[in-house]
Amino acid sequence: MTGRLTLALAALLLLSVLPPAHGQSLFEKLVMPGEVVESHAKYEKTCGSCHEAFSKKEQRRLCLQCHKEIATDISGKAGFHGKSPGIATAECKTCHTDHKGRKADIVQFDPETFNHVFTDFELKGSHKTALCTDCHAKGTKFRNAGTTCFACHKADDAHKGALGQNCASCHNEVAWKKPKSFDHSKTRFPLIGAHERVQCAVCHVGERYKDLPHACVACHNIQDVHRGRYGPKCETCHASIKWTKVVFDHAKATKFPLLGAHASVKCEGCHKGDLYQDKLATACVACHKANDPHNGQLGTKCETCHNATSWRQKVAFDHDVTNFPLIGLHASVPCEECHRTAAYRDASKICSDCHKDTFHQGKLGSACNRCHNPNGWALWRFDHDRQTQFPLTGSHTGLKCHACHASAAIAPIAAPKECIGCHKSDDAHRGQFGPRCETCHTTTSFRQGAVPR
Repeated sequence: MTGRLTLALAALLLLSVLPPAHGQSLFEKLVMPGEVVESHAKYEKTCGSCHEAFSKKEQRRLCLQCHKEIATDISGKAGFHGKSPGIATAECKTCHTDHKGRKADIVQFDPETFNHVFTDFELKGSHKTALCTDCHAKGTKFRNAGTTCFACHKADDAHKGALGQNCASCHNEVAWKKPKSFDHSKTRFPLIGAHERVQCAVCHVGERYKDLPHACVACHNIQDVHRGRYGPKCETCHASIKWTKVVFDHAKATKFPLLGAHASVKCEGCHKGDLYQDKLATACVACHKANDPHNGQLGTKCETCHNATSWRQKVAFDHDVTNFPLIGLHASVPCEECHRTAAYRDASKICSDCHKDTFHQGKLGSACNRCHNPNGWALWRFDHDRQTQFPLTGSHTGLKCHACHASAAIAPIAAPKECIGCHKSDDAHRGQFGPRCETCHTTTSFRQGAVPR
């Protein structure tokens, strides 16, 4: 009976102290453990904002209903409340106990022990030694601190925003002023060869990164030893591995392979003009006309005799394939000695046309080869006994040819065979004994008397 009465009195008391439609009841004032913090002061007279009667579990829901950012972090597993272990199931009052006065610290944040791993921005590299105030500005919530490099380092941006805000693409947290290896291969200009060692500022002058020209001449114009004569396509001949090494393949790219001595000739040796010419003459004489020792006498087809290996030292023409093989001393005679005109095919094959007859004075005709040969002009080899009908005997053997062949008007074959033909002026008989001198005389002792028969 006493227990029932107690409950009834309690219920009656509770009903007597119920709050009006808006405000705090007398009972709530009596049971409130203390003042709430300054930030919650506006809710102090409405306990229902944070508490639900007879249900402690609803307190967490009501906290998160008011602190929506925290609720979002927990559900999205982001930020400190979303990444810290145990918070997803813990009651808010476990860490944040209120009703301890207006000045109470219900956050309980200690910078010295706070573990930044349980945030959206783990401290790495140089960030580990940075002060909290370097990133978290005074009067700004910690959660609102920027997480991008540009948010903190905008004032330190040496590029003045020219490279955008993605600083991490080139820099890292270990050493900000020492850029990491930017992957230039993902751009339209991969860095190859010597370009790999070039400092960024050498090409990106004035922090210019957009619409930068890719042509070699855009950067190397001042180093162009050709002074623009060969146009702007430097890559046609040069490579980025070693600029001074020419990689142009003349054999594949043109119809004129560089052979022999041509391989060491500088480009401007043949390419005199402002540009490489598709119709540049390929004939030897086009370049070597001034060096032609024949002065054009042997025509323009220099390659008939010469080659690119040794222009001056080795003549490759095989004269044996002509109608006049070079035999004996003829093999060492300079070409122009016989080929006096540019039309070298009209060179004469007659000895006397090249060898002026100063000895016989033309008395023996032009068929010099009957007596002489190319091994030596003085080594004549005419056999009068076999090659004529007048063998030389006696005193005839010591006579000079033109003693009998006295005139060019007399053909060698038609020279007289009778004694009187040559000895008429020596006829002591003055013709009294007729023309047949051999009746009495011989070639051995013509002047000594008759020979008895």
